[in-house]
Amino acid sequence: MSFCVKDILRMQVAPALGCTEPVAVALAAAAATAVLPGRPERLDLWVDPNIYKNGLAVIIPGTGGLSGLDLAGALGVFGGDAALGLEVLEPLNDESVQAARTLVRDGRVTLNLLHEQRGLFIRAEVFDGSHVAEAVVRDMHDNVVSVSLDGTLLPRAQTSGKVAVSSEMPRLEAWIKGLALEDLVRLLDDLDDEDREFLMEGVRTNVRLAEHGLKFGPGLGIGKALDRLVRQKLVCRDMILAARILTSAASDARMGGVKLPAMSSAGSGNHGLTAILPIWAIREFITCEEKDVLEAMALSHLVTAYVKAHTGRLSAVCGCSVAAGAGASAGVAYLLGGNLAHIAGAIKNIIEDLAGVICDGAKAGCSLKLATAAGTAVQAALFSLQGVNVMDTDGIIGASPEQTMQNIGMLSTEGMIETDRTILKIMLAKRFSGF
Repeated sequence: MSFCVKDILRMQVAPALGCTEPVAVALAAAAATAVLPGRPERLDLWVDPNIYKNGLAVIIPGTGGLSGLDLAGALGVFGGDAALGLEVLEPLNDESVQAARTLVRDGRVTLNLLHEQRGLFIRAEVFDGSHVAEAVVRDMHDNVVSVSLDGTLLPRAQTSGKVAVSSEMPRLEAWIKGLALEDLVRLLDDLDDEDREFLMEGVRTNVRLAEHGLKFGPGLGIGKALDRLVRQKLVCRDMILAARILTSAASDARMGGVKLPAMSSAGSGNHGLTAILPIWAIREFITCEEKDVLEAMALSHLVTAYVKAHTGRLSAVCGCSVAAGAGASAGVAYLLGGNLAHIAGAIKNIIEDLAGVICDGAKAGCSLKLATAAGTAVQAALFSLQGVNVMDTDGIIGASPEQTMQNIGMLSTEGMIETDRTILKIMLAKRFSGF
């Protein structure tokens, strides 16, 4: 079975409000609550280690700076709309936030860590005193695979119509793994006006976050700090710094809990910021048409999807660095007029540079990593266009960009399992609290 570029964009790119790990927990809780006859009185949650890690400390939008997966689940119960998918928390208001906080404060939310669970997994059980409803999210953040009431599995018609089963995703990932970089570039020929408008909506969505970050400096304020350094003439604004400023400013806003959606890529809002914004940032430095920019962004999403098909949705490796970063470097090289060899060299350059960046959960500090990934993506492309390419004999770099990206997948899924456990162990010892 083959897919077209429209299929890949439809399945891999979507708006998401807030960090997708607590959002996925809220989605599971909201999907279960939607079929519960009475008022919810208790919530039990079970999550895999990577959902736990990524949702431990990140601020949930619309809560005034609160965090925690237990709270995320309670917010899904009292203020979530499962029909909105990854924007499940859009309807939040002060009343629903207070009800969620009360449920957590009264000890009526339990969060269970499934230490040995591999792959993305969330189970939510909501009780009303007489009935229990359950929803399960698996493999993808918005993939509600089942909803049941009192142990009876409900048909799809009785669950939220917009919650994606995403049964096509395993086939898509198997198919995309078999492609060469040349095939990904060739897919750009199939982009139509609808695809371009969708890609442009991704730009508008993510630039709104960046503009908020630059104006107000939420989170760590990395983007605003870099912009201030330019204004003070302490650093010079070039392609690389422009990419860093725009991308980190958007991450500042997103990780700071600003209630604005991000256009995600491969299930991650920060991946979407990294895949899109460096390319948008450099356009002012070159002569190009909007069509070229959007094609470059499409390639960025395709390469991101290719890497994530090998690494998995969540891992010990920072996907913004090696997946979305690889996508952005490919897109930048394409936009700068590079040929297939230049695009391949850009991908290999950034993976050689950033392969060791770990993922230690979602939090305000992600803005630092996105600043690094965005700037390095541009640098990797510029190096390749100047004939600077790492050698195939170097470390995990393969003879081809495809082999290099596959090696990252092997490193992530096989080589860093214990690293992932150790990261979580360190984070658990810090005992983050949402209150």
